[in-house]
Amino acid sequence: MRLHVPIRLRWSDLDAYAHVNNAEMLRLLEEARIQAFWADDEPNGSAAVVAGAEMSTAVLDGRPGAATLTLIARLEIEYLAPIPYLRAPIDVQLWIGKLGGASLDVCYEVYGPAGQEPAQLYARATTTIVLVDAATQRPRKINEIERAAWAPYLEPTAAFTRR
Repeated sequence: MRLHVPIRLRWSDLDAYAHVNNAEMLRLLEEARIQAFWADDEPNGSAAVVAGAEMSTAVLDGRPGAATLTLIARLEIEYLAPIPYLRAPIDVQLWIGKLGGASLDVCYEVYGPAGQEPAQLYARATTTIVLVDAATQRPRKINEIERAAWAPYLEPTAAFTRR
């Protein structure tokens, strides 16, 4: 099962070649990851959905002063096609490729707007995130609440075609 996070492009995401700049793609993935995994103070603030239902994966506190830091240990991205400016939000699909002791691999596929046929796959990526205790600055174990929230989204890791 995958999360579907709609992300709107900004005009400033484009470069001189009139497509989303490669560095901006990292920001788009970050935005999708934050919406999917960081708890929201607003009762209906989450934008990520799974088959039309509010998701329950947003269990991390990402606010300043939070007890847990989410640090990026590794990022791999494969650009498959340039993304032109699109007025409708792109569909960033996320799933967990690996759920370890203190880390997880978040996998992504970036598609054109949901419902657009034929579906256009623009990029795929994997981010390794390490959960770190803010007080000790040491990795901390994924707790039972996090594991229960994320386990339903465990699928094989992203398959890169150009390795």
